[in-house]
Amino acid sequence: MAFPAPLLNFVLLEPEIPNNTGNIGRTAAALGCRLHVIHPIGFDMQEKARRRAGLDYWHLVDCVEHASWEAFLAAENPARFWLYSAHHGKAHWNASFQMGDYLLFGKESAGVREDVFAWFRKTHGDDQLLTLPMPGSDGLRSLNLATVVAIAGYEALRQFRLNPA
Repeated sequence: MAFPAPLLNFVLLEPEIPNNTGNIGRTAAALGCRLHVIHPIGFDMQEKARRRAGLDYWHLVDCVEHASWEAFLAAENPARFWLYSAHHGKAHWNASFQMGDYLLFGKESAGVREDVFAWFRKTHGDDQLLTLPMPGSDGLRSLNLATVVAIAGYEALRQFRLNPA
C-alpha cells in the first residue's frame, strides 16, 4: 500500500510492549502519520504475531522498521525533531509543530537512552525537548507511552487546523 506524505512521524526507540506499539500504530493510521520502530524491540513484529495480537488493521499503518538508531538517522536524517521526556523540556503545547515533524519517544521502562538524549540535546538543543505536564502527579513517574503519543499527535493536529501549512 502506498501512503501519502505523513502528517507527522512518530519515532519509537526500542519499544518493549506490543500493546503500546499496536495502539500507537492505530493512532498513526487515524492521523495519517508514519510510525518508525527502532530495534531492538521487546516483541515480535512479524505478520503472524500481529494477527495473533488482533492487529487486523496493521495494513493501514505506515510503519517503517529500522535496525538501529544509527540506521534510522542514516535513512531519515530528520531536520525538525522533538524529543518527548517525562522529566525534561517545555510543555508540549508550547511547541510549534510543522507537518512532517519527527516526534521521538523512548522505551516504556527507561525512556530515551542517555547517548541518544545527549546526541539530541547537542544536535537539536533543549528547546526541542518536550514534556506533558502532570500537575497531579505526586508519586507518578510518567503516563502510558501510547497515551503520550496520542496526546502529542492530536496537539499537532489542533495546531495544523488552526494554522494550516
